[in-house]
Order: sequence, then C-alpha cells, then structure tokens
Amino acid sequence: MDAKAFVSKFKVEMAAALHRLNTGLPGNPHVRLLWRGRNRISLSPLEPLPPPPNLDAVKAEIERRWPGTGLLDVLKEAALRTGCLEAFKTSGDRVILDASTLQSRLLLCLYGLGTNAGLKRVSAGTEGVSHTELLHVRRRFIHKEALKAATACVTNALFAVRDPLVWGEGTTSCASDSKKFSAWDQNLMAEWHVRYGGRGVMIYWHVAKQATCIYSQLKRCSSSEVAAMIEGVLRHCTDAEIQSQYVDSHGQSEVAFAFCRLLGFELAPRLKAIARQKLYLPNPGMAQELPNLLPILTRAIDWDLIERQYDEMIKYTAALQHRTADAESILRRFARPSVQHPTYKALAELGKVVKTIFLTRYLGSEAFRREIHDGLNVVENWNSANGFIFFGTGGEIATNRLEDQEISVLALHLLQNCLVYVNTLMMQNVLTEPAWAARLAPEDYRGLTPLIYSHMNPYGAFDLDFGRRIDFEHMRAA
Repeated sequence: MDAKAFVSKFKVEMAAALHRLNTGLPGNPHVRLLWRGRNRISLSPLEPLPPPPNLDAVKAEIERRWPGTGLLDVLKEAALRTGCLEAFKTSGDRVILDASTLQSRLLLCLYGLGTNAGLKRVSAGTEGVSHTELLHVRRRFIHKEALKAATACVTNALFAVRDPLVWGEGTTSCASDSKKFSAWDQNLMAEWHVRYGGRGVMIYWHVAKQATCIYSQLKRCSSSEVAAMIEGVLRHCTDAEIQSQYVDSHGQSEVAFAFCRLLGFELAPRLKAIARQKLYLPNPGMAQELPNLLPILTRAIDWDLIERQYDEMIKYTAALQHRTADAESILRRFARPSVQHPTYKALAELGKVVKTIFLTRYLGSEAFRREIHDGLNVVENWNSANGFIFFGTGGEIATNRLEDQEISVLALHLLQNCLVYVNTLMMQNVLTEPAWAARLAPEDYRGLTPLIYSHMNPYGAFDLDFGRRIDFEHMRAA
C-alpha cells in the first residue's frame, strides 16, 4: 500500500543482485565483459547435453503396441475419458438428437475443424452421416466458449492423470510463442507478415512443461506479443498456476517486466540482443562498488518517478487483473507517438529495475539460461506438431469470417491436447512396467515428451484390398 516501502524493497533486491553478479563474475568462464563497441557482453553458447540413450526405444515400443492409431480415435478416447463433450450445449430451445448420435457427430465436426479437412470431406468419408447433418451440429453446438471449456476440461484431466514417477512433480512455469498460419486476406484479421512473409494470422500459444497447451489466441501479425503473453497468463481457465513465463525477444519489453512483476509472476525471456544489454544502478554512487561490472553499468534509477506514479501503475495493473481492460488496449495507449505518458515512463523505469535483477541472474547462472531454453523448446515442439494435425487445405485457414477462424484454431488446440492426453496414458502404460523403469536413465526422463506422433495416422483408416480394382472399361463404356 505504501509507495516508499515498495521502492525500498526493490532497492535492496537490486543492490543484492548486482553485488552477487559482481562477486561471481571473475569465476564465471562463460561470461566476459568488453570495454569497446556496442556489444559488450560476450556469452558462451550452451554446450549440448548428451542425447537420451533410450528415448528412441520407447517410441519404437509405443509404435509396436499402438501402430497407426487414428487421430479420430484419439479424440474419441479423450472425450470419453474426460467428458469434455458435455461442454457443447445447443444454442436452440431443445435437442431432438439422441445422445449417442450427437456425440458421434460432435466428434466428426471437431475432427474436421481441428484438422482443417472440413465437414464436407469428413462426411464424404463417413457412412451414415451427411454434410447437412454435420453442418447443423456445427452451427447449433460448436462455438468459442464451448471449445474453450472443453479444452480446459481435457487440460485439467491431463494434469490429474500424470504420474509423478514418470513426469516428475507439477511445474509452475509456462512458455509462450506465436506461429504464423496462412489465411484468406479479405478480412480485418489477416495481414502480410513482415518477418515471415505471406499473408496470414498469428496463433499465440501458452505451453506448460510436458507439452500441455493451456491457452491459445488468434492475433493479427502486427499485434503485440507482449499483450498476448500477459493475456494468456491471466485468462487461461485451467488449474495451472503460472509463476514463471518464458518468452523470446518479441514477447518482452521493459513495460512487460514491470507489469509481470506487479501481477505476481516472473518474466524470463531469451534475449537475442543480450550482447547490448545494460545494468542500471539503485543509486549513483554505487558504480565504484562494482568494479567487475563497469563496462555494462549505466545511469541510476529515478525512484521518485516510480513513487509519484505508483497509484496509477497499480490502477492499470488492477484493470488487467479484473478484466476491466485488455492488455493490448493499455499497451496501445502507451505507445502513441505523442508526448510520453507519465505512467508509461514510471512503468518503463520499474521495468528497468526488474530487468536488471533478471539479467544478473541470467548472466550468473547457466542452469537458469538452460531452463529458459528448455521451456521455449517445448513451444517449438508444439509448433512442429501443428502442421501434422492441421493438414487440410495446405494448413491455410480458408475462411474470411473471424468466428470461423477462431473456431478452427480452438479445435486444433483441443485436438492437439487430446493427442497429448492419450500419448501420456500410452507412455505411462509402458514406463511404469518394471523392466522399462529400470532401463531408463535420468537423461531419458529429461528428454521425455508426450507430444509424439510417429505412431499416429491423422487421415483415418486405409483399407488396401488387392481384390478390388478400378473398372476402367465399364466406366468408358458408360
């Protein structure tokens, strides 16, 4: 409640972090500070860890036991075990379909939307159901809120079913990153992406450890990744409690560091421009106490500005927490090219404090750097599986309606989490056997992930019958 007490706490924490880095830097072989040029921090790349010796054998065993598992069967199994289909309620006055028929049509619709194959292709390959019937279920039962509720149901069930002996204890960390999807461009959402090229939209994923996605967002290519990161931590509807958030360079800023600290979680980015970073001082006379850090030290923090704007900073933070305003609207207000907002200056100043504390830990601890890299690798693995599941129409979102685009992304999110859920059960079935438990080394558990799909068949069952031939002669005569 007291701005002076708030500032005093940060002064002590900042001074202790700088002294700790200054003391440990001479014995740190991976970090060197240079006196010339803009790039003054020389950070050695991380040494690759030894590959897991038995991980390929585990994947081969799963392929042997469950070869060619259909993706539709995965969705069905996860739905029956978790009860996620109960989230889909009709928007009409009554339901005429019986429960069994409705469940089967819901599964077919979710499969067609999540794979981007479309309802027409799914109905063409399934006996006893027409495109009109699937379209009726899609329009009456499948909407954004229902998909979010179903995904939260599967995610919470996944957290509950995990065996700590296989996956370790639950984590409070999460990593987030975006991926570009091609999309039709005659709408207000799709844009040309400057970095990746081509028209499309961005999907921002929040993926917890062991490849469990807790939140997804459909964003414009030019939208703020910082806002998407904050939005995902605050708005996810799962049982996960996020205390550390890993991002890349595009998901961080000084204002983001300030908001994350005020909201009660730590922002831990992998900085691309680490060589140009500077450390700020809690007071001007402290530089001489840190002789080993002199090349990267800069000015002192303006604590008076933070104290004056403390109430305003808390007001904006409370607006985010209680959903009075969304993160992108607040950040856009502060990003205007006119005279800088005084609260923005104070948030940036507080962000410099939090970022300095983070950098002292990032430079001083190789284990912390490796933890951030491992977390972001989980998101990259999640992105790689998107193309395997979202295979229809070349992975392009083929609609100009915003609601349909969001439903396609949410259905992909649900289907991919169902894949992780079923794979978790399969791997636990194998790894809890005494022979496999004794065989696996600690390196294998480090690289273990349930997001594998070499044993999956996303296209359904294919029956090869040599007795059935294409009758060219009959067709020509006809």
